[in-house]
Amino acid sequence: METSISKDSATASENKRIRVVGAAIIRDGRILCAQRGAGHSLAGKWEFPGGKIEPGETPQQALVREIHEELLCTVQVGDLVCTTEQHYDFGTVVLSTFLCHLIDGEPQLTEHQDAVWISPHEITRLDWAPADKAAVDKLHHMQFPQATD
Repeated sequence: METSISKDSATASENKRIRVVGAAIIRDGRILCAQRGAGHSLAGKWEFPGGKIEPGETPQQALVREIHEELLCTVQVGDLVCTTEQHYDFGTVVLSTFLCHLIDGEPQLTEHQDAVWISPHEITRLDWAPADKAAVDKLHHMQFPQATD
């Protein structure tokens, strides 16, 4: 006997794929980590700032736009750290995290409740959003140049 499942029986959240980008912004050997604010899903969890990729944008273009909107600064997007998929109640987040460098401005909080510059070896101490954990694991083992005075 054949069993089939119609598309109507699948929940909308199973079908909804949300393409997002995150910025692991590096400065003086440390990485900028941001804490999600109250009123947002996953409030209090830590993440790499970023957001949704809009139609017609490359991931890099979306990341530059999102960082400008969220942190009021400008980044140069570098290498891809990793891409992960995380299933949530509201859909599947496909997150691409990139190494980034500040090229203009100082990060200012507009959406997050907190942000810290933290060394790679300390990064795992934060309570990360599930989608960011694979990038955290990779970054934890990296070394970045320290500032020279």
